[in-house]
Amino acid sequence: MVAAHVADALGGIPATVVVEPTALTVEQVVSVARHGAPVQLSPRTIAALDTARTHVETHAASDTAIYGVSTGFGALASTRIDVDLRDTLQHSLVRSHAAGSGPEVEEEVVRALMLLRLHTFATGHTGVRAKTAQLYADMINARITPVVHEFGSLGCSGDLAPLAHCALAAIGEGRVRDGSGTLRPAAEALAHAGLQPVTLSAKEGLALINGTDGMLGMLCLALCDLSVLATTADITCAMSVEALLGTDRVFADDLQAVRPHPGQRASAHNLRTLLANSAIVASHRGADCSDVQDAYSLRCAPQVAGAVRATIAHAADVAGIELASAVDNPVVLTDGRIESNGNFHGAPVGFVLDFLAIAAADLGSISERRTDRLLDPARNQGLPAFLGDSPGVDSGLMIAQYTQAAIVSELKRLAAPASVDSIPSSAMQEDHVSMGWSAARKLRRSIDALTRVLAIEAMTAARALDLRAPLAPAPATAAVVERLRKAVPGPGDDRWLAPEIQATVDLLLTDELRNAVQTVTGPLA
Repeated sequence: MVAAHVADALGGIPATVVVEPTALTVEQVVSVARHGAPVQLSPRTIAALDTARTHVETHAASDTAIYGVSTGFGALASTRIDVDLRDTLQHSLVRSHAAGSGPEVEEEVVRALMLLRLHTFATGHTGVRAKTAQLYADMINARITPVVHEFGSLGCSGDLAPLAHCALAAIGEGRVRDGSGTLRPAAEALAHAGLQPVTLSAKEGLALINGTDGMLGMLCLALCDLSVLATTADITCAMSVEALLGTDRVFADDLQAVRPHPGQRASAHNLRTLLANSAIVASHRGADCSDVQDAYSLRCAPQVAGAVRATIAHAADVAGIELASAVDNPVVLTDGRIESNGNFHGAPVGFVLDFLAIAAADLGSISERRTDRLLDPARNQGLPAFLGDSPGVDSGLMIAQYTQAAIVSELKRLAAPASVDSIPSSAMQEDHVSMGWSAARKLRRSIDALTRVLAIEAMTAARALDLRAPLAPAPATAAVVERLRKAVPGPGDDRWLAPEIQATVDLLLTDELRNAVQTVTGPLA
């Protein structure tokens, strides 16, 4: 899987993220995970950690049955653990649960889940010691990234195996990637960074692994990427509408106000802005134009893109609540009680991860339909077949659309929800799970796929706009074509297309096409 790294609005040297007992933001998560921002524990955080730890130590020395402190885990929750074995219990937990398998997960995902686990510590509801939390902060700052594997989380009782691999590194075991990306034993990487592994105490092992941080981290990264791609989709759509001699009248705000979804109006506003002062659009605006209305893939673009934006907004609301939460079991309450709960269940996050995959699939689907229309001489308003230089001799962009169609079909498969599945574990104690980690992993593949679909539409529409000469496109869409032409040649004889597709993908990943537009239009919605 190619990781999606669509650029966001952050630039320059990222500011230090101060980890407080209060909520993190999506932007802070992305800054640390993707851009290497350092983290720092605030005095309030240290105080909250110390207070909660006092409660844990009081209970750990007693005979009170507390899950994971004086008992075993999962189906072994009824097994009492002697006081002198309770620290050993925590190390055994981490070692046994670090049972992931498959390819390594991307660095940005691991950094995100470590930051989010650190934030949960900071709330004062987990009972970990300040020194343990500080080690997580130090590992993040030293860019020591534990090796986490693709498979191992059922998204309930937290992302257990992924988080256990991070905890394993914190106790000086397992493998990590250092700041240069070199694979090293954890103990060696810690020593090289001047850090000491931690010896876990009561409840700490459980607190290190019992959270939904992996799926939430991937949700935060996805929200950043999809917000950019939603605007990029408006840009590629405007290029296609223009190249297909479509009308901009259907994007008028008074028409959108009749059905006033905010995302729909934002998308329509972008389309009007992008198509402003287009000589191509103006050329067929007169009374002699016989086309009554455009195809759905053009006319209904704001409705589909608006629904995508609404889905992103809903997912952001869920993320906001999760970023203000302490996900652990049991939790330390302010009155000193340590209580079991079900807050580790990943359903809230899993559902929106699946919802976003559906939205990405449909945004890709409508993009592919516009591309197909641009290439079909029966529907592309007088352009050459497949935009080839000499149709018959040249196949033009015919097979680029095949590639796009194959990716769209993959997007549809990825839209099948993971969160409707559940598989019992731990001798039926954990008999209903969220599969939120799986939903997050496939959403990352969806984002990569959507980026490629939009890139092929941009490349195709740009060639079509070139073929409309001498009519000039709008200044905004012309800026896209101009930037694209620095990396991808214009119309001509058939040539090797794979590098051109990848070059266009790279322009989307680095956000250069959107930036080119915004130098003309100002910020788009």
